[in-house]
Amino acid sequence: MFKRTLTTLSVTAASLVLAFSGQAYAHADSGPEVEIKAQKLTDGIYVLFGQGGNIGLSVGDDGVYMIDDQYGQLSDKIKAAIAEITDQPVSYLINTHWHGDHVGGNENFAKSGTVIVAHDNVRQRMSAGLEMSSLGRKVEPSPEGALPVITFDKELSLHLNGDEMRVYHVANAHTDGDSIIYFAKDNVLHMGDSYFNIGYPFIDVSSGGTVDGYIAAVEKGLSLANDETQIIPGHGPMSNKKELSEFVAMLKDLRNSIAKLKDQGMSLEEVLAEKPSAKYDEENGKNFIKPAQIVTFIYQTL
Repeated sequence: MFKRTLTTLSVTAASLVLAFSGQAYAHADSGPEVEIKAQKLTDGIYVLFGQGGNIGLSVGDDGVYMIDDQYGQLSDKIKAAIAEITDQPVSYLINTHWHGDHVGGNENFAKSGTVIVAHDNVRQRMSAGLEMSSLGRKVEPSPEGALPVITFDKELSLHLNGDEMRVYHVANAHTDGDSIIYFAKDNVLHMGDSYFNIGYPFIDVSSGGTVDGYIAAVEKGLSLANDETQIIPGHGPMSNKKELSEFVAMLKDLRNSIAKLKDQGMSLEEVLAEKPSAKYDEENGKNFIKPAQIVTFIYQTL
C-alpha cells in the first residue's frame, strides 16, 4: 500500500487548500506561522519546505540556482533561509509549472537579478491567465516582470556547481508545462507537481493535464532514479523510488478501473457511484484532492 510520513513537514493539507482555492491561490497568508525549513540532501543540494511547492536549491562555486519559489509574500523568508546557507545571490530560477504556489515569488526574485527559466507553456499560461474550471476560479495574467525570460521546448541542461542538471518537459501531466529536474551527479530528482506525496494528485484539466500524461511523467522520473535517489515531490516530505513506484501503481490501477467503467458507457455520475477509488481513499483521500475529484479528473481525461 502507498504510504508516506507527514510529520516532518511544515506544509499541511490546509495550506494546500489555500494554494489552490479562491483568491488565496494568488494571495496566500505569509503570517508568522509560515516557516521556511531547509533540509540538506547532499553537499550542494538542499530542499526548502514552507507554504506551497517544495523548493530545490543548488549551491556551489558557480553560484546559486533554485527550483520554484512558492508565494510572493514568502520571498523575504525564502531569501533569509538561503542566506543561512550561502551569501551568494540566486542566479537562476527554474519553474516546474505555472501555478501560483510555485511561481508566486518570480517577480521578487527577478528584481534581484535572478534569471527565470521554464517551459514555453509556462510563460504562455502565465501571460494569458486562465479560467480554472475544476476549482471554480479565474487566474489573472502575471505581470511582465514575473514571466520566464528563458524558455525551452523539450529538454534543457545546466552545467553548474560540478553537476549536470537535466530539465525534462513531461507533457500533459499535472499541466501542459510540467518539468522534472534531475541532478545527475548528486542523484537528486525534483518531480514538481508530477508527484504529490500527500495523497491523490491534482490533475489540472483546465491547464492541459491528463491522467495518461501524469502516469508517463512519473514513469520518466522512475527511469532516471535508482534505489539511492532522493526524490523531491511537489508537495509532501522527501521520498524515494519505492514510494514513487507505489504512487504510480495506484494511479494506473485507478486509471484502468475508471476506463473500464467509462468504456461500458457509464456517465461520470454513474462511475462516481461505483466508488472505484474506495480501496485507496482512507490513505489518500483525506488531504487536498478528495476521492470524487481524482475520479472526475481521470474520467474527464480518458
